[in-house]
Amino acid sequence: MKLNGKIVFAVALVASAMLVSCGKKQQQTPSATFKTMKVGRQDVTLETKYSATIRGRQDVDIYPQVGGTLKQICVTEGQLVRKGQTLFVIDQVPYQAALNTAQAALKAAQASEATAAMNYESKKKLFAEKVISDFDLQATYNTLLTAKAQVAQAEAQVTNARNSLSYTVVTAPTNGVVGTLPYRQGTLVGAQMPQPLTTVSDNSQMWVYFSISERDLLSLVRKSGSLSEAIKNMPEVTLTLIDGSKYDKTGRVESVSGVVNASTGSVQLRAVFDNENGILHSGSTGNVIIPTIHENVLVVPATAAVQTQDRFRVFIVGSDSIANGKVISVNEQKSGNVFIVTEGLEGGEEIVAEGAGMVKEGQKVK
Repeated sequence: MKLNGKIVFAVALVASAMLVSCGKKQQQTPSATFKTMKVGRQDVTLETKYSATIRGRQDVDIYPQVGGTLKQICVTEGQLVRKGQTLFVIDQVPYQAALNTAQAALKAAQASEATAAMNYESKKKLFAEKVISDFDLQATYNTLLTAKAQVAQAEAQVTNARNSLSYTVVTAPTNGVVGTLPYRQGTLVGAQMPQPLTTVSDNSQMWVYFSISERDLLSLVRKSGSLSEAIKNMPEVTLTLIDGSKYDKTGRVESVSGVVNASTGSVQLRAVFDNENGILHSGSTGNVIIPTIHENVLVVPATAAVQTQDRFRVFIVGSDSIANGKVISVNEQKSGNVFIVTEGLEGGEEIVAEGAGMVKEGQKVK
């Protein structure tokens, strides 16, 4: 009886160990319920985002062409101005005096010219009567030419003085918005000042600058056949602002820089956006989004792909409901909540669509 008791105890111990072992096995790979899907093909639009800088179509720095005391500031910061509108007035007194002096010198020169002309006409008569020599006549004519030259010089001085006087009234070179006004009335200003009087920005349309890689540019050119065709074929682009909101108007890429930045390997592009409502401001930043359409491609949800370093893996559910991992290659960019699969799947496979990160290799999936 003792021997039989030991045998029974040993059998019970082995059975218990087997049950524990089975229990551990079941705990390691328990069956679970996951949402699955069949991999298929569809058209997908990828959106590529690029950092961008916003500039007015024209940002004109306003410098005075003459020096003097700033007498009047006729605009305020942020004011909308029209081309030719007065912005500043510089002290006109010295320039008006210079103009008066030049005009007086012109009158004196004109009087001298008239006198020289009268003398020449008189000498011509005397020469005809053989009273004076040819030398005397020529000398009188030379005096007349000198007087004419003095008149021309005086006229040029009047023009310069009048221009200098006109430059004391600084006007807007284009329609736009007035920038900051760093100088105040009474400040001595001049053409060589370090900072402009202000900047007038034409904000009716905005230029948005962004950069793409040289590789992307080559891809566009090869696809279209030429750079001009690549620009023409580029889709309309959208703009997100610094607060994350999307600008309500689309833009068009209208130019590509002909020079590759050697330090970054990128090329600058310029897109134009209408700005009738004045939301965009020169100097702001944002992001340009360029859509790219991929037709008839294999896609999987982002929730179906598990990333480990630079590799992606999905779990294929076989006919026996067992999940087996499969390494796939995907497009570098993610479009919304899906990945474009470039290698690893043929289409038609059933995969775990959600919660792939919780699936274990060889696990039974309900």
